[in-house]
Amino acid sequence: MSLRYTGLILTGLTFQFLTALPARAADRLVDHFPQALESGCMKCHADIELIREPGSGMLQQIMDRGAALGDPAGCIVCHGGNPDAADKELAHAGLDDDQDPHAPPRFYPDPGSPWINEHTCGQCHPQHVEVQWRSLMMTEAGKIQGVCWAFGALTGYEHRWANYAVENPTDPDQRLGTDEYRRYMETLRKLEPNVFVDRHEPLPDALQFGEVDRLNEDPTLAAFTYIRQECQRCHHGVKGRQVRGDFRGMGCSSCHVPYSNEGFYEGDDPTVPRDEPGHMLVHSIQGTREAKVTVHDKTYSGIPVETCTTCHDRGKRIGVSFQGLMESPYHSPFAADGSDQPALHTKHYIAMQQDIHYQKGMTCQDCHTSIDVHSDGFLAAANLAAVQIECSDCHGTPDRYPWELPLGYMDEFAEKVATGPARGTADKPGDHTLQGTIYDKQDGYLLTARGNPYGNVVRDGDEIVVHTAGGKDLRMKPLKMLHDTGQLSVKGKLAMGQIASHLERMECYSCHSSWTPQCYGCHVKIDYSRKDECPECEPTSDLSRIAETSKSNFDWVAAGRRHQQPEHAADRGESDYDTIIPGKVSEQRSYLRWEEPMLGVNGEGRITPLAPGCQPSVTIIGPDGKPILLNHIFRTAAGSEGAGDEGQLAIDMSPTQPHTITKDARSCESCHASDKALGYGVGGGKLTRPWNETTFVDLETADKELLPKRTRPQMEGIDGLENDWSRIVDEDGQQLMTVGHHFQLSRALNNEERARMSREGTCIACHKEMPEESLATSLLHHVAKYSGQLPHSNSEHFRLVNKITLLSAWVQATAIFVVPGMLLGGTYALRRRKARKAARAARRLAAGRKP
Repeated sequence: MSLRYTGLILTGLTFQFLTALPARAADRLVDHFPQALESGCMKCHADIELIREPGSGMLQQIMDRGAALGDPAGCIVCHGGNPDAADKELAHAGLDDDQDPHAPPRFYPDPGSPWINEHTCGQCHPQHVEVQWRSLMMTEAGKIQGVCWAFGALTGYEHRWANYAVENPTDPDQRLGTDEYRRYMETLRKLEPNVFVDRHEPLPDALQFGEVDRLNEDPTLAAFTYIRQECQRCHHGVKGRQVRGDFRGMGCSSCHVPYSNEGFYEGDDPTVPRDEPGHMLVHSIQGTREAKVTVHDKTYSGIPVETCTTCHDRGKRIGVSFQGLMESPYHSPFAADGSDQPALHTKHYIAMQQDIHYQKGMTCQDCHTSIDVHSDGFLAAANLAAVQIECSDCHGTPDRYPWELPLGYMDEFAEKVATGPARGTADKPGDHTLQGTIYDKQDGYLLTARGNPYGNVVRDGDEIVVHTAGGKDLRMKPLKMLHDTGQLSVKGKLAMGQIASHLERMECYSCHSSWTPQCYGCHVKIDYSRKDECPECEPTSDLSRIAETSKSNFDWVAAGRRHQQPEHAADRGESDYDTIIPGKVSEQRSYLRWEEPMLGVNGEGRITPLAPGCQPSVTIIGPDGKPILLNHIFRTAAGSEGAGDEGQLAIDMSPTQPHTITKDARSCESCHASDKALGYGVGGGKLTRPWNETTFVDLETADKELLPKRTRPQMEGIDGLENDWSRIVDEDGQQLMTVGHHFQLSRALNNEERARMSREGTCIACHKEMPEESLATSLLHHVAKYSGQLPHSNSEHFRLVNKITLLSAWVQATAIFVVPGMLLGGTYALRRRKARKAARAARRLAAGRKP
């Protein structure tokens, strides 16, 4: 056997051996920094992957700082602990500060936790750690106000409460962003003082064991049980519900550390269990384009969309909608083993059309700026208040490039279009983003509607380049370039060019959202009943007995506040906390829809899609197992939201950006010939019977008289709900529920807007005469029929209507201009003829001849 042949065999065997080994998650720390083996941490964690990619400045800073602190592996820079300890317990405990002034801090299992990240992430990112407490992802003030609104507008329009007490800095110059942005935000603060507040008070406690009887006097107290158990489990102060799709870290780690939906660790550190969910996918930081994360043999950059949908999968559901997922009550199609479709975020889904930005490879962070996510350091209590971006910031309009638009365009918070000088571009990114990836400015960084630069979106001539965190450089032609080069469709030129009011009053996504998740009617049951106790049992004051027998669940806000205590600041999570409160919340829907939504007005004063916000019908079960409230809809204050003395139904239709953008806009008919788009409801609100009527289903006579005596209602009536959940206004303009409650301008379309928009009966306008109602149309119809010219398809019908319109226009134009001209010309000619005849006669008389 030749050496060459032997070498080939050995090479093949080596390849088979190497490919049979499990793929490494990433490069090991010790492979790049051999000195790390001198750290006691490496006795157990020698196979751990790099926290950042080799050669990165961040990694080198960590290693240098670690060496200065006495840890050549750099672990204690983020995790604290004692790298010189002999065993795990001592290593993870750290040393006491009074024992050694240079000792490392206590051990931090999750360095990103907001309760300790001033000591970890804040060493290099103090600005972001500071502003996190005023971010909407931490306060969740809008969500709290929304539930309080549904329970009778407990705080009115004021966004009073947050998860934790917090207030703005006293110096307005501490707001992150440009000077133009600061001035802009001061204007918004004055326009909407209930949203751009100076401080939040801490959310009140829920009822505790032994206090449930207070519900008999004030059922609205159940709101705090609902908020704390259901709504607040996603804020950054806690690790959250650890189930499939909901695994994540806390604080900075919520976004910057990858967790898979299954929650298993797939790195190479042997000390991390691989069969126990709740762990990060790999020990690496994700974020910018430069931050490369390797999982097995795949390397990526940026923050995957699924990291965001860990939280953004309920409420307006914008995260899962962006991915093309609509929740379903059904568990099909079945999994490969024949079992139900696995639950994700505790839901099941239908695969829908994905947002075009998602299809192009963009993630949430490619549009949403650092300020959108981290906060600018000042309180903004609702999504529309916190988000500074608009579609036109990148796409412009058919007559203006993005840099030619004024600041505030499409973000007016007024019912008139923004005016002013062109916003231009910026020469540098924002100071608060300089630790991220810096892209070449080319002809300038584009500006948001509020005046801050997009650090990843630049002008190149008349084109736009979007640098995605995932590594793509997407070149885009703004609308003006498409218009000027004849690349806009007929529909696009018509909708955006010839009908000026569309761009002056509408959000782009009112037309370009392909579908919107719509969950009508939220039937909330808060059950405080005590199991294993009969209603006849004597009441007990033994709190331990009450707690043992009561239905109960976890209080996420109380868990976050447990972290506030120094001894719990570095806890890995909340799974072993005893923050249990009485009551157990369950939710059901009336029905789901996912097609095109109705339209209304948002807080910016623009026409926008609407979707069900918080539409609760509340049932409260008391400790004795009997309803305190049954299918109850609370009402707002007297005279509010277009209501009379009894107030408006506190069920809300909320303005939304569906995040389901498509290049092809919705059809004209879907707005102008749709009862639903106008706000009259699905099928004009006539498909369902009145919800306030109790429905019986049993044997009955032809006159609908029930025959059995022993029968039960199939559906109990909901007092006060005379119309369908989807009907927000009637044909007379009477508002039937609330439409947004965060901002002053949000509302249903008014009578004038609906009248301008509705084209109902347009088909009848032609077809009431066709084909037999008049001699002319009957003749044309028969000629077309026997000559094969009757339209059978949509395109043929379109051409015919277009021809009729043009013919009618020319006939009318002829009647208006040509016929009068002919008459005037004929009159003029007749007068000239008479004048010439009279002149001839005069000449003949002068010559002595007969005229």
